[in-house]
Amino acid sequence: MSCDISHEASTTTSLHFENIDGEAATEVTSPPIPPPDGGYGWICVAAQFLINGFTWGIAVSYSVYLSHYLSHGLFPEARPLDYAFIGGFNFAFALLAAPPAAFLARRHGVRAPMLLGVALLPAGFVAASFAHRVWHLYLSQGLCVGLGIGLVYIPATAVVPQWFERRRSLANGICAAGSGAMLDSVGDAWSLRVTAAFVFVVNLVATLLVRSPDDGRIRPAARGGGGVFNFGLVRRSYEAQLLLGWCFVLMFGYITLMFSLSDYAKAIGRSDQDAATIPALLNLGAALGRPLIGFASDRLGRIEVAGVLTYACGVLVFGLWMPFTSYPVLALFATISGAILGIFWAVIGALATEIVGLEELPAFLSVVWITVVPPCLFAEVIALALRRPNLGEWSYLYVQAFAGVSYIVASFFLAELWRVRRRRPNTARSGIYTAVELCLR
Repeated sequence: MSCDISHEASTTTSLHFENIDGEAATEVTSPPIPPPDGGYGWICVAAQFLINGFTWGIAVSYSVYLSHYLSHGLFPEARPLDYAFIGGFNFAFALLAAPPAAFLARRHGVRAPMLLGVALLPAGFVAASFAHRVWHLYLSQGLCVGLGIGLVYIPATAVVPQWFERRRSLANGICAAGSGAMLDSVGDAWSLRVTAAFVFVVNLVATLLVRSPDDGRIRPAARGGGGVFNFGLVRRSYEAQLLLGWCFVLMFGYITLMFSLSDYAKAIGRSDQDAATIPALLNLGAALGRPLIGFASDRLGRIEVAGVLTYACGVLVFGLWMPFTSYPVLALFATISGAILGIFWAVIGALATEIVGLEELPAFLSVVWITVVPPCLFAEVIALALRRPNLGEWSYLYVQAFAGVSYIVASFFLAELWRVRRRRPNTARSGIYTAVELCLR
């Protein structure tokens, strides 16, 4: 009798026994090794918290620069749409960096693309500090900063889910809270240079701390068999299509809110300082709310919590932001909505893992990043086109409607995803599911 032991990509160990005649007699397959659900994973959570703060937190702080550029006319040849596109470049090129970042991570480990981004991101801010034409900003604060963000952030997103299973949403929520921890600054040359220094140091330290369970490379179970992208999975899976639909529509509302609130404060007659305070309150809400979102998602259901909060954000736009032009109400809206408007970043890793599995996660996330590029690039352009400065304090009325409708429509995609998955006989029922079922009865 001979024995053949093979180690599969999913860390499942199979033992194949053959009798004397060479016929297979028995096959014993051990279950996949589960994630450690902690340990060094918490160090990776802390590292990604910092990464989010000094990548997406930096991108979000562009709302202060946008308001500053719109009101001070620093680049005479620039139009408002130019500044909107520059902010869109931050998000769009960060996400377009997904394919090369994923390729480098698969070949050389997660740190290779991250270290490249660590150098590129501050270089963009330093270059922007010397800009005197608007196209200089396109290349520096737009394209270069965006690529740097993507190269640092994208490879790290596939690491934390490898360390956690039961507490995966909580871990991702803590990571996402980092994007609310970055203090906003007024846009001048030295502010950009100081930002560059902090971004370089913090992201470098965080990058050196991040590692996968197999010590730096994407573990075999997370490599997937579909290459950098997995469009075939999307074509075959209605659930994956619904998740992508949610991502696409949601980002129109998210980008609009993140970039519009600071300038809206000026539209209702507030000072530059007050306008800069609003994004800080928005980010404070995110820092406090996203870990709670992760905690609730692990216990009440990830799809259910994401769907309810997506819908709630749309309701907040129509119920709290749109009817009032008072600065205290705006500050309250920024704080409350800040906790939930970035629900995408808080749950996308855990949701994607639940839909496609850990093995296909990196390839599917690449599809997610590409899917949300158009809304990231054009959302604020649409918002500024909808703005009506001649209406004074009501100049953002159509922008508010656009953001609110985006969130409400996006929630319908998750409602349908919830409906489809609850019809599965083997799908675990969450607390929210049970409550809804009882109400329907």
